[in-house]
Amino acid sequence: MKTAVDHLLQHLPGHSPLGERKNQDLEAQRAYRGANRMVPSGGPRACKQKQARLLLQIQRGLTRDHMSLEKEPADHAGLRHDDDDDNDNDNDNEHKDNSRAAASNDDGDDDPVDSPAVALKTSEILAACTWRDATRLRALAESEGGLLADSLRRAAWPILLGASPPANETKHVDNGDNDDNDDDGLAYTDGSSSTADGDWKDLPRHRDEDQVQLDVNRSFVHYPSDQSEPELHKRKRELSDLIVEVLRRHPYLCYFQGYHDICQVFLLVLEPAARAPLVARLSVLRIRDFMLPSLSATTAQLRLIPDILARADPQLRRHLSSIEPFYALAGTLTMYAHNIERYRDIARLFDVILAREPTFSIYLFAQIVIDRREEIFEIDEPDMLQVILGRVPPELDLDGLIKRAVNLFTNHPPETLRSWHHISSSSVLKTCRDVDASTRQTLEDGHRFFERQVKEIQWQELRMGVRRKMWVYRRPVKYVGAAIMVGFVAFYLRRNPSLVQYIWSLFPGGH
Repeated sequence: MKTAVDHLLQHLPGHSPLGERKNQDLEAQRAYRGANRMVPSGGPRACKQKQARLLLQIQRGLTRDHMSLEKEPADHAGLRHDDDDDNDNDNDNEHKDNSRAAASNDDGDDDPVDSPAVALKTSEILAACTWRDATRLRALAESEGGLLADSLRRAAWPILLGASPPANETKHVDNGDNDDNDDDGLAYTDGSSSTADGDWKDLPRHRDEDQVQLDVNRSFVHYPSDQSEPELHKRKRELSDLIVEVLRRHPYLCYFQGYHDICQVFLLVLEPAARAPLVARLSVLRIRDFMLPSLSATTAQLRLIPDILARADPQLRRHLSSIEPFYALAGTLTMYAHNIERYRDIARLFDVILAREPTFSIYLFAQIVIDRREEIFEIDEPDMLQVILGRVPPELDLDGLIKRAVNLFTNHPPETLRSWHHISSSSVLKTCRDVDASTRQTLEDGHRFFERQVKEIQWQELRMGVRRKMWVYRRPVKYVGAAIMVGFVAFYLRRNPSLVQYIWSLFPGGH
């Protein structure tokens, strides 16, 4: 009798039914069946229900990807994206390209889906998602190829962000409503009460909505590349609704230009019902520093880059000492979604950014700078350096970059950086320093951190304002201060004549 796992393996793209190619797929089958034998704390029944639903969800996504690849060959010059709530004929090459990276198939001639290594990694991702094993998922997201496909990301990203699973997760399995059930109705929750406040359209308008619309009008430039005008208009409407919903439910957040680039990726990867809860958790708990009313917290993050360079490559740091690290603003602010133009690349990069602590994004940019050291040493003009460094190279070996950035982080952790001590204790860099702990944080926790940061910023601005005033009026203040001091001394001596006589006696001829 076939298990649910066997059924999934049978329908994996590029695999024959069980009983064929046994030697080639032996490791993958063992991994699947090993996952099938695991029993979580909820008991055997809960185990099977949870596993069956997740396997069904992933199977649908993988089968759709495979069908689209059979209908039309992969086009490596372009990129297509499939989304479950949209037309099933909107296809992409993302699963195929990411699988190639995972299988280290450099020549690109063979279909990487046939690789047992890819099947094995797929099974490991499935098992980690089934048991909500965030630690294992983070390791898989960081490893070569990342999470491989959007079908797997839809199950993994909510776990990496600490979103609560759907309340009706087992309901659909119990009813046996497998084929007709639409996953769009299975909404993850963001862990706050704001999502239960009714329709977001009835909430007060956010102050930044006009800017949101301007940015949305400029979205979807590079991907997906096969959209008709009506489809593109629909995408933009969905993107606008996603951003506005998050802002209206969390009105204290301040929109920033480039936020739409991040949300665009989430919209393309996730099911409609999961988008707003996950973007809310990302905004409040992972990129909160960028959504404050001031850029001071963002600037503080950027100042870590020179410190990293100073420890990893002192010569390069000296060469860049004449410029501020604002060249990294666009990349770090948008999680590189503004810089990277290929969908499969940004989706793979999001895998590791969501899996790691927020500080890792800073190390990624520092590693990009280090990788370009020869090019940088040929440029001496500060303005030109700012321009060159602000452009992320279009052709990146992402897996190699991630591996080197991980080593950079390990060798020079944030606590060893001089500017780390100037980072607010309420910054996401410190509140999410422990990634496991950050997944347990609620949006209410994030709101409290936000309020603390706002107060710190207000105090810093007040202090800087006083310093600027003191500097502007430094000469008058000096004279006034001297006059006040003379007056104070005269008043004190008048009240203490014996002190005057003592001082006078110290001089020759004094009486």
